[in-house]
Amino acid sequence: MSWEAIVAILTVLAVLGMLALSKIAADLILMAALIFLLVIGILEPNEAFAGFGNTGLMTIAALYIVAAGLRETGAIQYITRRLLGQPKTVRGAQFRMLLPTAALSAFLNNTTVVAMLIPAIQEWCKRLKLPPSKLLIPLSYVTILGGTCTLIGTSTNLVVNGLLAKSGLPELGMFDITGVGLALLFTCGTFLLIFGNRLLPNSQGITEDVDKVREYHVEMVVDTALEGKTLSLAGLTNLGYGYLAELERQGELIQSPEDDFILQIGDRLSFIGAPRCAHELRSIAGLQPANEDIQRLSVAHYRRRLVEAVVGPEFPFLDMTVEECDFLGYYQAVVLSVARGSKDNLPDKGLDTPIQVGDTLLLEANKEFANQFRFRKDFLLVSAIEDSSPPNFKKTHLALGILVAMVVLSAFEIIPILQAAWLAAGVMLMTRCMNAGLARRSIDFTVLTVIGASFALGEAVEKTGAAKAIAEMVMTNMHLTPLLTLILVYVMTAMFTELITNNAAAVLMFPVAVALAEQSGANVMPFAIAVMFAASASFMTPIGYQTNLMVYGPGGYNAIDFLKVGLPMNILAGLTSIPVIVFFWPL
Repeated sequence: MSWEAIVAILTVLAVLGMLALSKIAADLILMAALIFLLVIGILEPNEAFAGFGNTGLMTIAALYIVAAGLRETGAIQYITRRLLGQPKTVRGAQFRMLLPTAALSAFLNNTTVVAMLIPAIQEWCKRLKLPPSKLLIPLSYVTILGGTCTLIGTSTNLVVNGLLAKSGLPELGMFDITGVGLALLFTCGTFLLIFGNRLLPNSQGITEDVDKVREYHVEMVVDTALEGKTLSLAGLTNLGYGYLAELERQGELIQSPEDDFILQIGDRLSFIGAPRCAHELRSIAGLQPANEDIQRLSVAHYRRRLVEAVVGPEFPFLDMTVEECDFLGYYQAVVLSVARGSKDNLPDKGLDTPIQVGDTLLLEANKEFANQFRFRKDFLLVSAIEDSSPPNFKKTHLALGILVAMVVLSAFEIIPILQAAWLAAGVMLMTRCMNAGLARRSIDFTVLTVIGASFALGEAVEKTGAAKAIAEMVMTNMHLTPLLTLILVYVMTAMFTELITNNAAAVLMFPVAVALAEQSGANVMPFAIAVMFAASASFMTPIGYQTNLMVYGPGGYNAIDFLKVGLPMNILAGLTSIPVIVFFWPL
C-alpha cells in the first residue's frame, strides 16, 4: 500500500473520530481534511473541489428554495391541516401523521420537511392535548423513510446518484428505488405504530407556558375559504396558544359556540390567547384580522412580522383609541390587539379603550420595525416574534402546482432532475412565491459544505488505491460470498452513518463498496443501492441524522430514547432492505 493510500485512510479515520467525539462543526472538520489533502498533494485543486459542482449537491440547493416557497405560501399548512385531522389517541395521531409526512419527504428534502413540520406538530399536539415526545421522533423517522421512496427524497440519494454518474454507471430514475423505499416505509412504519407509543417517553418538550405570558384579545373575520365549515373542521376549537371566546354574527353575540357551529362569511370571531395565538390564526386560510387597515398595509407578506411594543411616555396617540389614531400612516403597522398588565382585562376587547403608558400593543409590521423603533421613546420596549410572517395564501395553489410540475418533469424524464429543480426554484421567484433574499437564506450552506467536502475524501480513498486495498484485504481474509459482502457493506455504512453525517458515510463507503463488488465478481448496482439505503437508515443516535438532532430539543428527549426505538428500527430496516435490493438488482 502506498504512502498516499495510508495517509488517505488515516485522514478518513481522523475525520470519523472528530465527527463522532468532538464538538467542532462538521463542515469545519471536513473542509480542514480537504485542505490537508490538497496541500500535501494527494488531490489536485480540480479534484478537491469537484464535489461542489456535483449535480446531486446542486439539486439539493434548488430543493431548499422550492421548499421555502412552499412554506411562504402556506402550502405546507394547507396540506397538513387537511390531512392531520383531529385524532383522539397517540396511535391515531401517529397514523394520521405518517402518510402525509412520508409523501412530503418523498418529494422534498427531508431536513427541510422536518424544519417546516416541527412547529405544526407542536401546535397540533397542543390542540390534541398529546405530548409532543410521542410524535417528534416518529416525525424524524418517517421523513427518513419517506425520503428513501424517490430519488429526490433525501440528499443521500442524490449524492449516490451523482457518484454513479461519475463512475460511469447507469444513473437512477425518479422512481427506480421506490420499491425498496415503500417496503422499508411499510415495515418500519408498522413497527412505529405498534410499538412507538410504548417505547417513546411522555414528555412535553420545550413548550411555551401560555398561562404565564401576556394574553391578548384578537378579533378575526371569516372569509370565503371557511364558509360553510364547522368550527371543528376549520381547526378553531383546539388551538395551541388560545381559545375562541365568542362569535358575533349580524350584531348577535354567541358565547363559547359549540364545535359543530357552521361559519358564515363576515362572522367576527374573538380569541383570547398568547402572542403566538395571533400567528396561529394568521396561518389559517379563511381568517382575516378584524382591523381593516391590514388590507392597506403596503408590506409584502414575507416582510411582515408580529411585534409586541410597550407604549412609552412620548407615544403620540396617548389617550386615543386604536380607531382614532392614525397608526398605519404614522408607523406603517397595524394594531391587532391591546393588553394591559399580565392579562387582557380591558373592556371592549382593548381596541376601543384609550391607550395608556405601559399598554402592550400586538402589531403586524414590517420586519425592520423592531430595529427601527427599539431605541425611540415612543415605546419602552419593542420585540419581534420570531418566524411570525403570515403565509401568502393567494399563491398556495400556484406553489403546489410548481411542485407537481417539477415532479412530473423529472419523473417522466422530460428533463433531468437538476434542471427540473432549478426551473421550479426560478418559477417560485418569478411568480413572487418568495423573494430573492429569502431564497438565499433558505439554502443550508453548512449541509452543502459537508457534502461537497465529503466528495474530496471519497476521491482520495479511490485515487490512492485505498478503497481497492481495503476490498482486497476483506475478500482475502474473510472469504465472503457476494451476498455476505453486500450485507457487510450495508452494516459498515449503517455504523458509519450513526457516527458521522449520512452524506459523508455514503461518499466514503461508495468507492469501498464498488471495489468489493468488483473483487467478488458481482453486479455493482446492488452495492451502490445498499450504501444509499444504509446511509439513510440512521435511527439509533440523535447525531447520526440531522432530522434526529432537530427534534432532540423540542421533544425533550435524551440519547437513550433514540436507542430504544432506533436499534430495532435499524435491524428491521436492514432485514427489509437487503432482500428487496437483491430482488430488484440481482447480484
